[in-house]
Amino acid sequence: MALLEIEGVSVSFRRARGWLGYEQTYVIQGLDLTINEGEIVAVVGASGSGKSVLAQAIMGILPSHARLEGRISYAEKPLTMERQLELRGDELVLIPQSVSYLDPLMKVGRQVQPVSRLRGQKRRSMTRTPLKKAEQELMEQYHLPRGTAGKYPFELSGGMARRVLMATATSGQPKLIIADEPTPGIHPEVLAETMKQFRQLANEGVGILWITHDITTALTAADRIAVFYAGSNVETAQVHDFTENGERLRHPYTRALWNALPQNGFEPLPGSQPLAGQQIAAGCSFAPRCSAATEVCNRERPELRKVRGGEVRCVHVT
Repeated sequence: MALLEIEGVSVSFRRARGWLGYEQTYVIQGLDLTINEGEIVAVVGASGSGKSVLAQAIMGILPSHARLEGRISYAEKPLTMERQLELRGDELVLIPQSVSYLDPLMKVGRQVQPVSRLRGQKRRSMTRTPLKKAEQELMEQYHLPRGTAGKYPFELSGGMARRVLMATATSGQPKLIIADEPTPGIHPEVLAETMKQFRQLANEGVGILWITHDITTALTAADRIAVFYAGSNVETAQVHDFTENGERLRHPYTRALWNALPQNGFEPLPGSQPLAGQQIAAGCSFAPRCSAATEVCNRERPELRKVRGGEVRCVHVT
């Protein structure tokens, strides 16, 4: 069952231009993406491709000068602002990119205790002993040293703070987790165990959108990989498509991204991704960097099509 459906979503930001004018700068354009129950979909791409803005749009925490177009549905119903407020922090949770989201004035143990906003089951509904047990289990699950619960966020390393954020997000019973770059600074052994834990959550039916630069780590747990470029997904591929020299991948950017990894030849891709507001109005945004581009690529914006078990935005792929 589709848990989250994103259809034709665009996000733009209004900014001043001149003394009296303004303009809309698009960061996401015509995005289509689906996450099913029990599935991990990893979103990978360079900085500025719109990954974190997508997380904010789903959670309903875009800044006031942002404009959202298109449709986002959760559990087959429109994810309106009212539903976002109702579900956020309970069924719908965010693991944010910045550790500054932790309350600096509260010990981290209190921040990971299970809370259900919808049913009003606060800490007073449980005795102190079960709360302490649940708190300790979460700390152990994310390999946090004994005594971490009694510390304040400023007393933690960056990697420990990120693990506390993960523990906080998974302390209740979420159905959809949006993880925005949650793993930088985490020790490789702990990272491997963390990915296993998120795989277990997915096996229990939780849908997870995993936003990352680290495609290698994403491949250890994800079911599908959505590759972002200049504000949209150019390809969504199965994990098993990422093999050898990428001949099973569909889009030239995905293949270039794969072959740029150190273990795959470390082949650089000439040029750079356009900045927000510089996206090509007509045609394929990747065309200026694509060796296979033709005149039609400069003229027509490709739609997302189903090809060979995946999805791709390229008029030449069959």
